[in-house]
Amino acid sequence: GAELIGMLRRIIGEEKYREGMDLYFDRHDGQAVTIEDFYKCFEDVTGEDFSQFRLWYAQAGTPEITVTENWNAASRELEITIAQKTAPTPGQPDKQPVPVPLEMALIDGQGNLAEWMTVLEDEDVTITMELPENVPDKPLLSVNRDFTAPVRVARNMSRDERLALVRLETDPFNQWDGVQSLVKEEILTLAEGSQTEPDDALVSALAEAVERAASDPAFAALLTRLPDVGELFLERQPADAVALNSARKKLQSALAGKLSGFIAETLGKPTPTPYDPGAEQAGIRALRTALIVLLGVTQDPSAPATLEALYSGATNMTERLAALRALCVQGGGVEAGALAKFEVEWKSNPLVMDKWFAVRASTGTAETVATLAAHPDFDLRNPNRVRSVVATFAMQNLAAFHAPDGSGYRAVESIILSADKANPALGARLLIAFDQWKILEPRARAEAEATLKRLQSAGLSPNSADIVARALG
Repeated sequence: GAELIGMLRRIIGEEKYREGMDLYFDRHDGQAVTIEDFYKCFEDVTGEDFSQFRLWYAQAGTPEITVTENWNAASRELEITIAQKTAPTPGQPDKQPVPVPLEMALIDGQGNLAEWMTVLEDEDVTITMELPENVPDKPLLSVNRDFTAPVRVARNMSRDERLALVRLETDPFNQWDGVQSLVKEEILTLAEGSQTEPDDALVSALAEAVERAASDPAFAALLTRLPDVGELFLERQPADAVALNSARKKLQSALAGKLSGFIAETLGKPTPTPYDPGAEQAGIRALRTALIVLLGVTQDPSAPATLEALYSGATNMTERLAALRALCVQGGGVEAGALAKFEVEWKSNPLVMDKWFAVRASTGTAETVATLAAHPDFDLRNPNRVRSVVATFAMQNLAAFHAPDGSGYRAVESIILSADKANPALGARLLIAFDQWKILEPRARAEAEATLKRLQSAGLSPNSADIVARALG
């Protein structure tokens, strides 16, 4: 609903939108009203008919906007055709066009913009633009900037054009969306083995985008965050958690290499003091944390020492935990000292110790889970502590949980059985980790099925037994 009202505001402009809202409150404050009453206020202040706009409420489904471009280099004319289609849904086989406001821009090789908004009211529209002589090459087209309409956009763009948009796009939503699309494709390609190393052009474009966004550290941090393995599960089946995780780390490591100077410069600056929970400092902490994550996977031999210094010098828990986790990802024993220091310092604070358990579970192996379950401070009567180990391992460390030898499943199996006896609600909740077993690669799928069958025959509580039965069904 909010997205639709936002489209209305863009179509009629801020001034008329405010007039319409003022009339709405004057006319209907304290009343039970309908959507028709709401839009009647805007019809009265604009003199326009919004019956077509109300189709957004009456028609099911999300419109797909198809954008095609035809560039005539001789005449420097760019022809842009925009079409909309909403797929049939039960009871609504034929959909009518809805008004779709689209903020658009042309971007040249230097990042210069020409912006405008088009409202697509018919099934399609063609726009022809003659560009000046100082724009000899086809410019990049940016569509649905600022997510002006809740639609799916389909475009047939070359990889070079997509990479150029990642580098030059000035709209945060479009830039992030373009990055996510390219990165998902790259990780899937690496995971399948058809490509052994990340594409340097993609890594360079992403690194450039991150550095250009440095003035908005929260957004720069967002650009460095690659899709999680769990999200990639949905892209292609059967899903191989180990291969996806390895491919993701390869891309992270390559990005860390490209950003090495930027990482050193950013993390070399002192953390702002005094601590402020506001947006400005939160953005700075987000970027520092994101770059620490990249340090955790880099092959740079100086990374462990840098991470140890960041851990020791951290002035807030966000950064300290990030450095601790990155040290654990580096592995090889470099994390042992920091883990021991953290445990000694925070042993008396259960909530902070939950984070310590979670860091180890999210970065370790099945053997780590067994070690944590035997820890004196692990208590089956404490749901938060159990979740910090089992749920974190099963949901955030998918490569270890879905290990093809079944070790990850066996590591949590006995804990779930014990938890189910002590707290059936907790036991049932933990079993949700097995929901996606049917989409796994064959070896992991067979091990997951065998684990579920063992659990089924182990005398679970009613809710847990029902979850297992439905998972196997």
